[in-house]
Amino acid sequence: MKRIQLLILGMFVAVGPLLAQSANTELQGRIARVKELVETNPQQASEEVSQLLKGKNKKDSELLIAIGRVYFDAGKISDAEIYLQLAKKVNNKYPGIYLLEGDIAVLNKDAGAACQLYEQAIYFDPNCKEAYLKYAQVYKDASPEQAIEMLVRLKDLAPDYLPANKELADVYYRNNRFDKAIEEYARFINTSIATEDDLMKYAFALFLNHDFAKSLEIAQMGEQKNTRHAAFNRLLMYNYTDLKRYEEGIKAADNFFNNSDKPDFSYLDYMYYGHLLTASKKYDEAIVEYKKALDLDSLKTDLWREIADAYESLNNNVDAIESYKKYLASLEPEKQTPDLMFRLGKLYYAEGTSTSLADVAAKKAYLLEADSVFSVIAEKAPDSYLGSFWRARTNSALDPETTQGLAKPYYEAALSLLIGKNEPRYNPVIIECYSYLGYYYLIQNLMPQSKEYWHKILSIDSENATAKKALEGIK
Repeated sequence: MKRIQLLILGMFVAVGPLLAQSANTELQGRIARVKELVETNPQQASEEVSQLLKGKNKKDSELLIAIGRVYFDAGKISDAEIYLQLAKKVNNKYPGIYLLEGDIAVLNKDAGAACQLYEQAIYFDPNCKEAYLKYAQVYKDASPEQAIEMLVRLKDLAPDYLPANKELADVYYRNNRFDKAIEEYARFINTSIATEDDLMKYAFALFLNHDFAKSLEIAQMGEQKNTRHAAFNRLLMYNYTDLKRYEEGIKAADNFFNNSDKPDFSYLDYMYYGHLLTASKKYDEAIVEYKKALDLDSLKTDLWREIADAYESLNNNVDAIESYKKYLASLEPEKQTPDLMFRLGKLYYAEGTSTSLADVAAKKAYLLEADSVFSVIAEKAPDSYLGSFWRARTNSALDPETTQGLAKPYYEAALSLLIGKNEPRYNPVIIECYSYLGYYYLIQNLMPQSKEYWHKILSIDSENATAKKALEGIK
């Protein structure tokens, strides 16, 4: 409710004194004088009011409410209520009475009464725009739909009244209705009533609605007004990233992290910076940023996958494996799908077949881990050839001379799943299976079986040099 009070109080400044519409400039000046004295010299202010209310003025409800508003704005609520009651005795149909009384009800944390009073103001003056706005401001958090309904009524009443668009935009934004918020922000964002806060929310709404180009445009407008505004600098970095304008994004990131006031960095900031650095092939730096993001929010475990990617790009399979294992371990068992596990198996395979790894025992250990992962994949996805095919490749690496035929059953299992498909896209995989089996039977000195597989390859690829050379050797 305190937040509501502040919003309402803020609006009083925007709406201005009721007497502002009066032609009586002398009265306006005297009211302004009272406003100055209320804070500095209350006694003199009271004397000024007594002089002001002589004669026919004491029967002027508008004037009485204007005085009450001065005391209200100064936080002197009991004095404000005195003039409120005087005005009500003079003319209880004057809408300004219910505006001020509603504002007092807000301060007393009685939102329901406040809105009833604002409705009373509308009853006596259907064109009382302030009442519509204040009603909406009271309800925009507690009952957004009621706030929206009132603001729509106001827009129907006064289609060109921009404060209604401004309030509607804020209500929609607060309730994550970003498409609607965007419509309303667009109607007033280039006018004098638009604030930095409006620009920021408009830019964020566009960003969250995936209109990155327009979000960038609005963020640039905001950044031109305040070059050190963290939200605008943040959005520049985000939007450049999503628009794949990485060079500009890197510059925006540097500006955001080093030249923003009170940035209050979040995991998203470091994540986006990591994405920018990855796209710029600065993988070492990207890893640092991703880990900073995880330090701020350890539940964002998808970042371990990004880190694994970066390590893999650096040909650091060992750290890629450890990072990817952390990602998988963060998932519920049912979410550890064959597709996700396949990546881990390939990382083990890559390290087990790496030419930079000289330790034979270590290479074997990685290959055995790969075989274990591909075995689980074959079990979990029996209709897919991938588990068996990669088990075949892994076992072929474990038996590089093909003397034990470790890969044979797995190449045969993969073939059994592929032959019936009759899809050309699988031909390279089928040729690899046939090649292994042809070579296996060749070194086993089983020539008829070997020739059979080389011929099968030529039936798919008549110019296959390996198959032709093998058949020439057998002759």
